[in-house]
Amino acid sequence: MASETKLIKINRGFWLIIPPILAVFFALLVGAVLIAIAGTNPLTAYLALFQESLTTKYGFGNTLTKTTPLLLTGLGVLVALRGGLFNLGGEGQIYLGGLGSVLIGLYVQNLPGFIHLPLALIAGFLFGGFWAFIAAYLKVFRGVNEVLSTLLLNYIAQNLISYLVSNPLKAPAAPSPFSPLIQESARLPIILPQTQAHAGIFLGLLMAGILAILFYLTAWGYQIDAVGQNPKAARYGGISVNFTLIFVMILSGGLAGLAGSSEVLGLKYRLFENFSPGYGFDAVAIALLSRGSPLAVILISLFFGTLRSGANVIQQTAGVPITVVYAIQGLVLLFLAISLAIDKKTQQV
Repeated sequence: MASETKLIKINRGFWLIIPPILAVFFALLVGAVLIAIAGTNPLTAYLALFQESLTTKYGFGNTLTKTTPLLLTGLGVLVALRGGLFNLGGEGQIYLGGLGSVLIGLYVQNLPGFIHLPLALIAGFLFGGFWAFIAAYLKVFRGVNEVLSTLLLNYIAQNLISYLVSNPLKAPAAPSPFSPLIQESARLPIILPQTQAHAGIFLGLLMAGILAILFYLTAWGYQIDAVGQNPKAARYGGISVNFTLIFVMILSGGLAGLAGSSEVLGLKYRLFENFSPGYGFDAVAIALLSRGSPLAVILISLFFGTLRSGANVIQQTAGVPITVVYAIQGLVLLFLAISLAIDKKTQQV
């Protein structure tokens, strides 16, 4: 009996990873067709993309830099999904997290780095968590769908940051909207010399490990999954559904906020208008591809980070438009949705 149960678990795990693998495969296949239409050898283009992004020092550093916000925001979306919520507000939470960290980095002074940096990161987490709490409150106490509220909060956050860096936070004599540089004591250290790779990647890996422990080894993880799978049964079993939903959303937004913190504390050292190139939306695809596993988010974020890092390379070396890379990312999500729909239909039959 024990061996049969173990075999069932292995079989179930195997079928869980098949759809994401197929989605990536077919997306790359269609991407190859698009590259061929553009007049370039797909093999040459893909070789240039992955070689530059993963085997050169500067390229790998750039890949890690792109992977960090994708990893943190992807984990945030994953937390929400496991709790039965769909957080489309990662982009806005990134902006608010960046704002919180910049405020600490600019205006809290005369602190040693081992205090100043953690304080700036905590502020980023709290600001991102607060932005997600607004959607959680509207969901729990007003019945507003979180997809709508988080999506609209993105635009509010972007316009808020645009106003701040154009007016009260604008650096003196700045030629374009951006804040002054944060203090050095609040900056994430560089981990690869002569590259932009910073210690934010370790923060992302740490968060993935903590979430894996939370979901698989603690009662909190069980409660989140129970609420996500069947809120009525969870409430009948004595779980506070409303509190769990609010907790999940705050944690989700806080992780996305840390992504914003990593951008301003480790890469830009100041707050810019539109400093996120859509990481919050890529994170939705990453979380869906992970099929509920925080550890899978690491690998998928690395894949997306590699694509983003190598986008300019294949444009320069192979003459492939950068939009092809973004099309591949969209195709991954499209094929995943198709594979999941087919799988669901098959189970019903």
